[in-house]
Amino acid sequence: MKLFFDSNVWVANFATRGFCEDLVKFTIGMHDQTNLVLITCPAVHGETIRILRDKFRLSAIDLQRVDIVFSRLHTVPNGHHWQPSADFPDPDDAPIIGAALAAGTDLFVTGDKALLALDTIENLPIRSPRDTYILLRDLPH
Repeated sequence: MKLFFDSNVWVANFATRGFCEDLVKFTIGMHDQTNLVLITCPAVHGETIRILRDKFRLSAIDLQRVDIVFSRLHTVPNGHHWQPSADFPDPDDAPIIGAALAAGTDLFVTGDKALLALDTIENLPIRSPRDTYILLRDLPH
């Protein structure tokens, strides 16, 4: 299974305690032991670093730790070729969704309410971290 986490999932993982942290720990463990693949793109990595640095004031050492985690993921190019419909909620998310689509991602995970309201984009299911965690816990591993 190919999973793509939106930057808000990564930010919550690195900056707070809670569900996203549990989800990331669980999926990284599965990533190392099963056929689950965590996919990202430069836009997600860059946005995560920027928010953690500017909003949460993570130290340079902590940001290096974030880079180490991202280096373990399968990175695909930003999806600049995907053109969202006119009613797409945030055009800044288009390269991220495009990357997830181009990579053949099975599930896009986000806390973004506007993206979650779409439910699916071109057969790509969009799910919350909570729903994803429940789904993954029920898979055989």
